[in-house]
Amino acid sequence: MKKLILPFLLLLAIAASAQLRLPAIIDDHMVVQRNTSVPIWGWAYPDQEIIIKTSWDTATVKTRSGNTTFWKTEIKTPAAGGPHTITIRAGGEVRTLTDVMSGEVWLCSGQSNMEWGMDVAKDGKDLIPSINDPNIRLIHIPKSGTSTRQVRGEGDWRVCDANSVKYFSAVAYFFGKKLNGELNVPIGLINASWGGTNAEVWVPKEAIEKDAALVESFQKQQEHSWWPSEAGSVFNAMINPILPYKIAGVIWYQGESNTVAPSTYKKLMETLITEWRKEFKTDFRFYYVQIAPYADYGVENSATLIREQQVKMLEIPKTGMVVVSDHVDNVKDIHPVHKKPVGERLANMALAEMYDKKGIAYLTPLYKSMKVEKDKIRITFENVTTLVSKGGEPTEFILAGEDKKFYPAKAKIEGNTVIVSAKEVKKPVAVRFAWGNGSISNLFSKEGLPVSVFRTDDWDY
Repeated sequence: MKKLILPFLLLLAIAASAQLRLPAIIDDHMVVQRNTSVPIWGWAYPDQEIIIKTSWDTATVKTRSGNTTFWKTEIKTPAAGGPHTITIRAGGEVRTLTDVMSGEVWLCSGQSNMEWGMDVAKDGKDLIPSINDPNIRLIHIPKSGTSTRQVRGEGDWRVCDANSVKYFSAVAYFFGKKLNGELNVPIGLINASWGGTNAEVWVPKEAIEKDAALVESFQKQQEHSWWPSEAGSVFNAMINPILPYKIAGVIWYQGESNTVAPSTYKKLMETLITEWRKEFKTDFRFYYVQIAPYADYGVENSATLIREQQVKMLEIPKTGMVVVSDHVDNVKDIHPVHKKPVGERLANMALAEMYDKKGIAYLTPLYKSMKVEKDKIRITFENVTTLVSKGGEPTEFILAGEDKKFYPAKAKIEGNTVIVSAKEVKKPVAVRFAWGNGSISNLFSKEGLPVSVFRTDDWDY
């Protein structure tokens, strides 16, 4: 009798320790990118056949695990809709993923202004009890940093309701809510954000180390007890485990912690974007928020120079920038309390550029050119037909002559141009606009989008 019991117990022990495993990003309630082929991967026994069937297709997908137990393949996804199931079989083990939706998947990343939850957003917390959006799915990647690349990851997909959205990124939720309402398709939001982090921790370490300028800038960062200080550490723990999950794009809100070395920020972010696109195997859109006015950075114009770098980032293909200076109540608070307009401006950009929605004003006015006209300078802008100022003449312009001394200037709107003058400057050569860490101007497009910071000179700092 004992001879029969022991093998039986051994079989029970083996069954209890399931070998078929999936990464955290592949789970019940997830959203898969619609109308494409998406990667699916996991772990089983070595050299084991993996059989995958989906409820939306009669085809069977087969692959095999390697001697490391890892397996990976692709499945074709349907048009937007659901719920669906995905059944994965490895030997005698079966895992069925339920309530799977097909739609649009976005990664939402950055530091505290992206992390800022609905519970603390002034325009979010009162909405929480009434939120019930079954076609929006949320996954929050817990904060984690490590020196080596992680693979399985953490977090779980949840249906968007009052409980799951409470501590979720407010910017991400309002972005997803707008997309869902306009497109009428399921939306998956992956929140991977960490307050205070510099951009270098989100970039693979080897990409930083091979560029001397980025290494030099990174060395100016200070060690902190509240977030990792090693290049690549957050990428390793929070981004690598979701690679190469198919995404439609990225929204990003970060830059405040890189004000210690603003001159390389555009180069740093181009490296991040390039590396992420390579790792996700997708040439996705990357939309970002220009950091908001905040007066207490400590170093004069350090944030202004980051904003200037963020304008230069528009040279990177398939990127877009929104400006939110008009939604800052207090320049002594680095966290603007209104997150709905931020998320919606990002969504408007995606709707216009990716989803071909017409009639949306989404491009912020940008400096184009200048022309000296006697003792005045005329500034021309792009992305605007008519400029307007709120509450009087345009503010936050300064003017300088060849001596490089700037004086407060008067400004007058003429169509999509502004004429700038100052009584102290008889022969003007340079104009700067909103050139201060906490500067907020009253100059907008007629559609209500604020003009971005700019300068016409390239004088050294």
